[in-house]
Amino acid sequence: MLKALIEYLGRFIDIPGAGMFGYLSFRSAGAIILALILGMIFGGKVIKWLKRQQIGETIRELGLEGQSEKKGTPTMGGIIILGSVLIPVLLLCDLHNIYVQLMIISTVWLGLLGFADDYIKVFRKHKEGLQGKFKIVGQVGLGIIVGTVMCFSQQVVVVDKNNPESTRTEVVVADDGTESVQTVAVGERTTKTTIPFVKNNEFDYHWLVPSDSKAGDVATWVLYILVAIFIITAVSNSANLTDGIDGLATGVSAIIIVVLGVLAYLSGHSIYADYLNIMYIPGSGELTVFAAAMVGALIGFLWYNCHPAQVFMGDTGSLAIGGIIAVFALLIRKELLLPILCGIFVVESFSVIIQVGYFKRTKKKYGEGRRIFLMTPIHHHYQKRGFPETKIVVRFWIIQILLAAFTLATLKIR
Repeated sequence: MLKALIEYLGRFIDIPGAGMFGYLSFRSAGAIILALILGMIFGGKVIKWLKRQQIGETIRELGLEGQSEKKGTPTMGGIIILGSVLIPVLLLCDLHNIYVQLMIISTVWLGLLGFADDYIKVFRKHKEGLQGKFKIVGQVGLGIIVGTVMCFSQQVVVVDKNNPESTRTEVVVADDGTESVQTVAVGERTTKTTIPFVKNNEFDYHWLVPSDSKAGDVATWVLYILVAIFIITAVSNSANLTDGIDGLATGVSAIIIVVLGVLAYLSGHSIYADYLNIMYIPGSGELTVFAAAMVGALIGFLWYNCHPAQVFMGDTGSLAIGGIIAVFALLIRKELLLPILCGIFVVESFSVIIQVGYFKRTKKKYGEGRRIFLMTPIHHHYQKRGFPETKIVVRFWIIQILLAAFTLATLKIR
């Protein structure tokens, strides 16, 4: 909005420094600073409002150290994160960009879904919150939107560096009348994605469909939507499970978003994409500004969410954050990197799946359920073993930093 306004006014008057709004680096820096300030300044005001509304967390007695002190801590703090993200994005991003539009839709969509869950828990006093089937419907709906746009939008294209028709030459006439010949990239609509550790690391979902007819295109669309639904649902729910102790999900998510922002910048820059032998996705670089705003918002929220937490993000934050990560990865076609990049989320989810599966199996076999972990998700297992909450959080952050570094290293490890 602000970017468009500056560009519009620049046609009529000379505004000093207006040209800086054309640079991703400047707008990204502005986004992270603005989001951080919004989160830190208005976060305190939101927390006071939540306390006045008596929107406190209901704590189940699980025998964890420091658990009783958390009772009554305001929840639904995800409002702080979402507000701190959306305001800088609306001001500094190119709102005509299809990728930015999809990220805004995803943020609002899953934010409302999580808000509905928290509202039912807090105001309606239903501990289970929104029924699981309604959450699934919401995640499926977003998957359909993202998958359809990715398959059929004329603005969502990839430049195939191996295709001789991927570039064309054009004669450009400057304001002074001089002519120059420039090479222009020509994108194509495709369902390609990136496979890590492979030299020619592009995989097309269409290859899984045995037909090139219109029916094959429809089958590819359905397949891609199923993939999008699975990824959005899995990452969103995994982020929700990770949000169990002060600052854990916030810090881990911030590190993940930093990496996705770097990948978006590289994918949207033709020279860097060519050098690194990755897909060049025109327009995806604008997602760097969104990523910067998201990181600033998360760090600003961490100011209040670090131990001892003054506010919890609730499902308003965790469901939205996980969905944002999933959709972001889909847009820059790096979704197959998520098992590495989101390794903490994966371990948290699998600890629950393994625990529940083993408990049911042993109960059926022996008449009494047995457990592998003391408690799940796995961060609670370490709490049960006596590890301080802050030590668990910091160590998980360190592991996430290693995963982030390894994810970036996959650009060269092939």
